[in-house]
Amino acid sequence: MNRNSLCKPMLVAGLTAALLAGCNSDSTPVNNAAPTTPVAAAPKNVIFFLGDGMGMTTMTAARIYAVGEEGELTVDTLPESAFVKTFSNDAQVTDSAPSMAAYMTGVKMNNEVISMSTNTVAVDPVNDANGNKLGNNCGASNGTAVPTLLEQAKAQGMATGVVTTTRVTHATPAATYAHICHRDLENDIAAASVPGGAGFNPALGTGLDVLLGGGSQFFVPVAAGGKRSDGRNLINEMKAKNATFASNVTELNAVDASKTERLLGLFTSSHMSYDLDRDPAKEPSLAEMATKAMDVLAKNSKGYFLMVEGGRIDHALHETTAKKALHDMVAFDNAIKAVLAKARIADPDLKNTLIVVTADHDHTLVLNGYAKRTGKTTAANAGVLGVVKNYVTGAVDKDLDGAPYSIIGFGNGENRTQGNRSSMASMDDSVTGANTYHQEAVVRVAVGGETHGGADVFLGAIGKGAENFTGTIDNTKVFSLVKTASGL
Repeated sequence: MNRNSLCKPMLVAGLTAALLAGCNSDSTPVNNAAPTTPVAAAPKNVIFFLGDGMGMTTMTAARIYAVGEEGELTVDTLPESAFVKTFSNDAQVTDSAPSMAAYMTGVKMNNEVISMSTNTVAVDPVNDANGNKLGNNCGASNGTAVPTLLEQAKAQGMATGVVTTTRVTHATPAATYAHICHRDLENDIAAASVPGGAGFNPALGTGLDVLLGGGSQFFVPVAAGGKRSDGRNLINEMKAKNATFASNVTELNAVDASKTERLLGLFTSSHMSYDLDRDPAKEPSLAEMATKAMDVLAKNSKGYFLMVEGGRIDHALHETTAKKALHDMVAFDNAIKAVLAKARIADPDLKNTLIVVTADHDHTLVLNGYAKRTGKTTAANAGVLGVVKNYVTGAVDKDLDGAPYSIIGFGNGENRTQGNRSSMASMDDSVTGANTYHQEAVVRVAVGGETHGGADVFLGAIGKGAENFTGTIDNTKVFSLVKTASGL
């Protein structure tokens, strides 16, 4: 029996009885519940990890390098996964600019292009006598800007951040906050990040809340050792816009997030050091930068969008110095681990946090031969960096020239023996396991010229909406999945 049916008969006994029963004089129930205050919606956070060049074989090799064949990296523990197709609008093998831009905008574009429409043509920059870029020469009618996830987050009042181990003006970070016809126009990309300044990207509203990485040369004038021929000092301009600036790890650690309105950290003139070579007393790790960014961004009650790039994996692969690449991959994985732990403090079940980890493209790294299991790499064990040893006998395997060969090789690269490899007969783990060893390649190309690969890449996800990342999907589909999960 409901309360209304109790009230109506009691009216016969008079108004007093009805009121005592908790009824109004018109026989409707009295609502004695205390008024409630609307509960504010929980902030929705998106953390997008991009391992530049982190192909499947690189991931596998990094796992063996760090924890052995049976071990797990943090990226291996993400509960949802997919394969991502990476081709660009004009190329089977993409470069970082259109691949990251596809994630950020949902639009296929040409190689070298940063977050512009499909019809945008990449126009090579013109340099002055000193090799400095003279400025944007894209042409007024050469395509149009397309909105990025970061810009859409900013439009909804969310905080935004970009963290990378490359120059902050490099292709991957640039694709989140800039629009330009060629990735090499880094002076213009830097200007896009400075609120109110010439060349600022107005779609950023009040500007990025956090920008951390390398590349100070594009923020300071030539007279101060930089690359800017316009005489502007963008670091000083950012400080004038209430940015806290950090140039080393000590200054970054000293940043009080509760008192920081905007954070700019530029720790090197160009790219940050490979993690294998990094001086931890000078340069912060990717994990340190990412978690500091979270501290600053988390103050926003509407949530945040943070992009974190492990950018130097790619650079080491171009060099064919596998040890540097694998070490940077592990540093990237450590950043994922640190960010996951920090995110769970405020959102234990990640009900309002989406974390996506993927790569922009593959490389030509391969794992050769039928090598016996090596376990993780240590000072006494080259591990996956060593030469192939027979899984039955343990003896060093030889090629048809009677020479050993390394487990890791490349499809193309700078180190290719010309002629018979018999001269390599004495090659062993001490050679192939060295920090600066360039693994051998099938096709010889210029120094540092190893290319990207065209294979699909891995995507892992956890948290809000992660269950929708499944199957084999195009990189443009990742954009829509992130957009839907975050309500942008």
